[in-house]
Amino acid sequence: MKTTITDVFFDLDHTLWDFEKNSALTFAKILHKNNIDVDHAAFLEHYVPINYRYWDLFRDDKISKQQMRLGRLQETFALLNKIVDEEQISVLADDYIAFLPENTFLFEGTIELLEYLKPKYNLHIITNGFKDLQNYKLKNSNLTPYFKTVTNSESAGVKKPNPIIYEYALQQANAKKEQSVMIGDCIHADVLGALNCGIDAILFSEIPQVLEDKTIKQISHLLDLKKYL
Repeated sequence: MKTTITDVFFDLDHTLWDFEKNSALTFAKILHKNNIDVDHAAFLEHYVPINYRYWDLFRDDKISKQQMRLGRLQETFALLNKIVDEEQISVLADDYIAFLPENTFLFEGTIELLEYLKPKYNLHIITNGFKDLQNYKLKNSNLTPYFKTVTNSESAGVKKPNPIIYEYALQQANAKKEQSVMIGDCIHADVLGALNCGIDAILFSEIPQVLEDKTIKQISHLLDLKKYL
């Protein structure tokens, strides 16, 4: 792979930017700020899987952005038997988006890896996240200088794994499929999405996954990418 790749595309959340850690810190802040008296750990225990489910629905265009932002909170509080009215839910949803990018925890090895890759490859981001929010995350985490292009689903008009977003990203990067590789945490959106578009891919999962396709490359630490790039 090292001899053929010129462009490396990364997912952002759950791949470079530690979404779960940063999200947990954000909720600790905004629940306190809005005087919502719930156990933080219990809240996260319910919210995290609900959020994954809502993102899957949003990715598949089964719900809107607003339905996701409000619904995941409504379901979480319902499971906690905590009454929070619609106005409070809306404020919490807005606060979450406002404060989330202030937290800047990255996965171990992120900066070391990017410093290693930047002189050798053109680096890019492809994300299903919201444009302004993702740009703030990149900027506040000091990641912006490493990437030549940032493709988000709002600009592309579709979300991963739709091949259109990959074609759009390639065009933005002036890159060729056969000389590109995608690295991400989601087997469906990142890996299979890229492979189905003719782009090589590597799965990042801190806990190795059992995959039906044994030919798919998989790493459990970002610095393991040095074996391929």
